[in-house]
Amino acid sequence: MTTRTVTGLYDSYDAAAQTVRDLEAANIPGSDISIVAHKSDASDVPGESAHGATTGAGTGASAGAAIGGGVGLLAGLGLLAIPGVGPVVAAGWLAATAVGAVAGAAAGGATGGLIGSLTADGVSKEHANFYAEGVRRGGSLVTARVEEGHVATAEAIMQRHGRIDAVSREKAYRDGGWTEFDEKSVPFTPSEVSRERALYSTRPPV
Repeated sequence: MTTRTVTGLYDSYDAAAQTVRDLEAANIPGSDISIVAHKSDASDVPGESAHGATTGAGTGASAGAAIGGGVGLLAGLGLLAIPGVGPVVAAGWLAATAVGAVAGAAAGGATGGLIGSLTADGVSKEHANFYAEGVRRGGSLVTARVEEGHVATAEAIMQRHGRIDAVSREKAYRDGGWTEFDEKSVPFTPSEVSRERALYSTRPPV
């Protein structure tokens, strides 16, 4: 059966986490959902700290886990570091791809896994670069692979929790001189993430 990848970028980790919970409540399998969130906005993840991240995959087995038995995907959050982004907390199929890329390739594979996995699932390269940059700037990315009949439901759930308008936000990045994600970029510091969020905090959710 044909599936599509529905994607949402959020300024708030809490909004992204609630989106994951609602997707699961709508009977979308946890194995088809993923979250990758900048660590600065997910400091409440139990048992993890930025100091535990290593270049590539910190807690790869956990990060790639799709937790079953009704526990929920968020229970499988693990910590990894993506070149150019810095520490992120992640779970699900997209995280598993990044972890696998690092396990079998040189440093930088996590970025290739993140962008490559999105493009392989139908996300344009331009948008995949934007999503990676969005996480670098403090965002949280939620993806769901759903059957055609569930696309509208997944889209409505992501919109409900204030999904960023990718077109207008990408334009804002480009107006500021950004062209594409660069894994050689210096990761944002917490203060830089805060300043970045302040640029958009007065804009209503789309």
